[in-house]
Amino acid sequence: MKILLASSEIAPFAKTGGLADVCAALPVALEQLGHEVTVVMPAFRSALQYDRQLRKTDFQLSIPIKSQTLHAEVLGSSLPDSNVKLLLVDYPPYFDRQGLYRDEHQDYPDNCERFTFFSRAVVQLLTQLPGTIDILHCNDWQTGLIPAFLKLESNNASRFQSLASLFTIHNLAYQGLFSQHDMPATGLDWKFFNWRQMEYYGKLNLLKTGIVFADGLNTVSPTYALEIQTPELGCGLDGVLRERSHLLEGILNGIDHRAWNPRTDPHLFCNYDSENWREGKAKGKSALQETVGLPAAPESPLIGVIGRLSAQKGWDILTPVIERWANTREVQWVILGTGDPHFQRKLEALARNYPQRVAVRLEFSEACAHQIEAAADLFLMPSHYEPCGLNQLYSLRYGTVPVVRQTGGLADTVVNTTAETLATERANGFSFRDATTVALEETLDRASQMYQRQPNAWRQLVATGMAQDWSWERSAQAYERLYKKILSEKRHDL
Repeated sequence: MKILLASSEIAPFAKTGGLADVCAALPVALEQLGHEVTVVMPAFRSALQYDRQLRKTDFQLSIPIKSQTLHAEVLGSSLPDSNVKLLLVDYPPYFDRQGLYRDEHQDYPDNCERFTFFSRAVVQLLTQLPGTIDILHCNDWQTGLIPAFLKLESNNASRFQSLASLFTIHNLAYQGLFSQHDMPATGLDWKFFNWRQMEYYGKLNLLKTGIVFADGLNTVSPTYALEIQTPELGCGLDGVLRERSHLLEGILNGIDHRAWNPRTDPHLFCNYDSENWREGKAKGKSALQETVGLPAAPESPLIGVIGRLSAQKGWDILTPVIERWANTREVQWVILGTGDPHFQRKLEALARNYPQRVAVRLEFSEACAHQIEAAADLFLMPSHYEPCGLNQLYSLRYGTVPVVRQTGGLADTVVNTTAETLATERANGFSFRDATTVALEETLDRASQMYQRQPNAWRQLVATGMAQDWSWERSAQAYERLYKKILSEKRHDL
């Protein structure tokens, strides 16, 4: 198949979150399966700074926005360590900015125009690329207009008739909501601004637009695909998602086994594999404790937490547990992340009041993240919702037992430890359902008790997790099947 993947973020050229990692890794894995893949993104300032050898291509774009026609060049490169072609839509007035979507104070007021421009550029590129594209894979609200343009403006062009579009929802909470006054910028007729298509409570909703007009839909885990069809986690779009549920699938993200491999990871204090993980993790734990200022305590569980400090990640139910355990338990915590000032201040106070038990780094450090994953005994993710999650997969790969709330991709990847799952060697972690401090504390207590008192069962948990395959090859094969399905259905309907 010939595949064009469109995304506003592709690592390492531009990144604010997991979207960039997915859209960098999936195309490479698809290429390795034998497909011809091209990816396209805006030529953000960060991309130009990352790759100063970007070359000009022969593509020339003329994009109508409101009453004017804007002209853009297309730059070319490739994704690292691959033959996947990368095209960057270069229009400095929209994309040569400090941030991708916002400055330090607020979202850019012309974001609707910016990503309308990008979406139209992608559709125009389809008419200039050699050969016929089979699948146009769009990602999140920034590309939500692309399926609409294909459906409403293609005028039955033969090049587009056999093309199928897939729209992937990475996080339903981010929807691309704009004033109704931005509708003219899309260039689409006002008749499409209605509650069944592009309108959402009086506003223009680009994520909803992608959901409504795409030929196929998916999100990043099977459980999240079910959750977003409920009022609790549907973010107001559960109705339209239930209406299109026959098209909606969940495919778990993978992890890059080149970057996340404890045997070769250059960030680790001591490398190890499934044969010598006990020695390797013990050395890493000792070195990390020294680095972050915790006393050496080889027998005490070390609990790692990495990520954004926000209520969504469960910090509201977690901070009371840290404080109570810092007073009563021989357990250590190492925490890495930034975010909500309220949680930052709370964690700073905990680290100050309990320096023997709590170490906090209010920053993001790639090296420290890898070191925590390798050194911790337990890794905690008490998220209220989590579309897929990657840290639990890194933890399994590194022999660190995850403790998670049963939601989204966490529910799909972590098998709770019970007598039955231990006996059948399926258990790889611990999970709880209720988003409460009580449920979290009970589960952490179970996990820490097993670590300290049942070494054989603990070794089995670690061995099970380290043996599992969470690679992008597995995920790419699932996308390959989905591409073929929606392509077959599209061509059957012609």
